[in-house]
Amino acid sequence: MRKSWDDYFLDIAEQVASRSTCPRLHVGCVIVRDKHIVSTGYNGSIHGHDHCDDIGCLIGDDGRCHRTVHAENNAVLHADRGLLKGATAYVTHEPCENCSKTLAQSGITRVVFRSAYPNKLNKFFLKDIEIVHMPKNNEGIE
Repeated sequence: MRKSWDDYFLDIAEQVASRSTCPRLHVGCVIVRDKHIVSTGYNGSIHGHDHCDDIGCLIGDDGRCHRTVHAENNAVLHADRGLLKGATAYVTHEPCENCSKTLAQSGITRVVFRSAYPNKLNKFFLKDIEIVHMPKNNEGIE
């Protein structure tokens, strides 16, 4: 029996997350349209800047690391914009409010994530997007 497409792409997102350079949280994002990968991204520092792994995280008053560009933003930045409309973003963790805005603005219509990362502001930005939470222990088989 084979894994569902959602579990397949979430597994790939977990591999993408292994490239993260922030020890606080490794996040990966895979954007898919018509069962084809459009783009990937992981959380890491701006090109040419120091990485959290090397000099430490830059923690703000909100308790988050601000040194990195988030996985969802990197995936959108590296994608062909024309392929984002109607696509699905598979993310290892529930998007923050800023990534939610980016995904919505880019035309993503579905977000599937593995680990909850509750954020009370997400509902305002993901209201027109299908959201699917698929914890690791809930692997689907087709």
